[in-house]
Amino acid sequence: MLMSNFLRDRKSTREYKDKDVSKETLEKIMEYGEDIEKEIGDKSFKFLLLKNGDKVYELLKGKGGYAGVMIKSPHYIGLEILNDSRDAIIKGSYAMEKLITKVTEYGLGTCWISIESVDEETKKELYGNLEGNIDYILAIGNPVPKNPFIQEPDSCRLSIEDIVFKGEIGKNIAADELESRGLSDLFYYTRFAPSSYNNQPWRFILKDNKIVLILMKDEDKFSFIDAGIIMYYFENMASAIGITGKWQLLNDKDVEVNGITYNYIGEFNI
Repeated sequence: MLMSNFLRDRKSTREYKDKDVSKETLEKIMEYGEDIEKEIGDKSFKFLLLKNGDKVYELLKGKGGYAGVMIKSPHYIGLEILNDSRDAIIKGSYAMEKLITKVTEYGLGTCWISIESVDEETKKELYGNLEGNIDYILAIGNPVPKNPFIQEPDSCRLSIEDIVFKGEIGKNIAADELESRGLSDLFYYTRFAPSSYNNQPWRFILKDNKIVLILMKDEDKFSFIDAGIIMYYFENMASAIGITGKWQLLNDKDVEVNGITYNYIGEFNI
């Protein structure tokens, strides 16, 4: 798979047709979700289908949404985190991105929606009593066709020099070194991975034959959802250029550099 095609297929859909996804397709998607849950295997999260999109939209309108605006779609999938831990959130968001890949194979659109600030009473009415908690749901449905003559504006992206460092955070890495190690394209495209409000909080440190992923603290919190998303993107884009591997989570202490706090997320062997 071309990395450019992979990224193209990951665009968020904010407008959906007023048409239900077939029962058969929804069942296949949720069965795939169960396979992902079993594959990761530690029961830290699970997916919940919210089939009645109209009810979900009415309950969350003005309370949750993408950048504060609720997205109307025929169905939603909830990401239930079963224990309130950093690793559970990272694994859950990684898994949701993997599920999104399957959803796009059916020609459907998706969009992450935050319901972190939604009150508990509304959440309970939304999905009843749960073992864990849902702070994010995924809109899913048939996308409204876009006008091919209208070009969407490109989001501002950090340069490779801003996100990739050598040995330690803040130490620049030469472009020639990334090129000689076959990593230039990987990091070039990684810059286009989605993140909350396009904050791009992830950074990479190249240490010998490992890449260390760290996450920047923003507004007094870490967005571990973004960590799981970038890990999934990175693995798939690395695979596209022949680098196979899996992230291993780290539990190192936070580090502060130039007044910015970073959390060590994981390492990837290259």
